[in-house]
Amino acid sequence: MLLTTILNQCYGFKGFVYGQSRFVRHPGQQAIEVQVRPRKGSRARCAGCGMCCAGYDHLPARRYEFIPLWGFPVFLVYARRRVDCPACGIVAEKIPWAEGKHHLTKAYMLLLSRWARRLSWREVSKAFHTSWEQVYHAVEWVVQWGLEHRSLEGIKAIGVDEIQYSKGHNYLTLVYQIDTGRVRLLWTGRE
Repeated sequence: MLLTTILNQCYGFKGFVYGQSRFVRHPGQQAIEVQVRPRKGSRARCAGCGMCCAGYDHLPARRYEFIPLWGFPVFLVYARRRVDCPACGIVAEKIPWAEGKHHLTKAYMLLLSRWARRLSWREVSKAFHTSWEQVYHAVEWVVQWGLEHRSLEGIKAIGVDEIQYSKGHNYLTLVYQIDTGRVRLLWTGRE
């Protein structure tokens, strides 16, 4: 079975096609690079408003780190199209596997953040042969997404607590939802 077949089954995107995959040598290790190209006839979407727009030109190819496979780092390589959006002007297209200027794919950030709940961030970085900063950015992205998409409706009971977080009198205030069958952290604040 080809790597592109696995990617299409598990991580396929409308409007994009996985091309050739190959081994490349990077400093100290080999990696797998998978070329990604837009599907013929598909139009690019504006990163600002999400509207389909006419193409303008292409940016240089960029590598997006994907979930490692059999111990090899995997990179999706794609040259983003720039679009001429009537509302936003000339901007880079929106791509479904990464957000903003992140070099990690969303799938890889989710995987790293899930493991960071079970292990220390240093252990996660060692296990996946990445840096501590990449794990930090993955967790930060997932937390930010969760904060933007959480619902605070239906809260009937809250609990407030303080914990000490370093030497001296430094405290964090924690606010929890403590409804029957649902306990979750809602807010933290210093002092």
